[in-house]
Amino acid sequence: MSTSAIRALKPNVTQEEAVRAFSGAGVSALYWRVRSGPLRRIADAYVPYFLYRVKYAGAPARLFAIDAVDGSLDLFEFPRIAVEQELLECRNQLKATLTEERAAELLRDKVLRVIFQQGFFKLRDAHIEITPVSYELHLPYWLGFHERGGAVHCRVMDAVRRRMEGAKACAFFEQWLVA
Repeated sequence: MSTSAIRALKPNVTQEEAVRAFSGAGVSALYWRVRSGPLRRIADAYVPYFLYRVKYAGAPARLFAIDAVDGSLDLFEFPRIAVEQELLECRNQLKATLTEERAAELLRDKVLRVIFQQGFFKLRDAHIEITPVSYELHLPYWLGFHERGGAVHCRVMDAVRRRMEGAKACAFFEQWLVA
């Protein structure tokens, strides 16, 4: 893996906080230790995201980000273009494989879900206007590697939202690590 400079959002979780979260005393951490073994290592990883301005039904425009790898991770919503970012040298960065057009299609479906969760009765017009924002951005994640009996399992923490991710994100990163 080569090192290259990327523009990344600054993580809200330090390495020490991530270690504590992965090996903590909570129910979730205990479950992972029993199921997957003790924490062996952690690593940071950076995922490229496409930014889009989304407007619908007379509502103010919203700024959404969708991962540029396969579009499967949860959406990010920003009130404005992120200012707490840094240029950093990083080896653990995923490569964008989606086209902006395909990402916009996936984003449309996810935005519709967001709108319907907020109460679809508010939506009178299903027309959604999606405009790409030319802005390179990587978002940070912490990966915790647990080992039991020779099998390694990956647990994922969103380093911006400060929350553990589910099976979908674990599978996403495990697939990247295998490739």
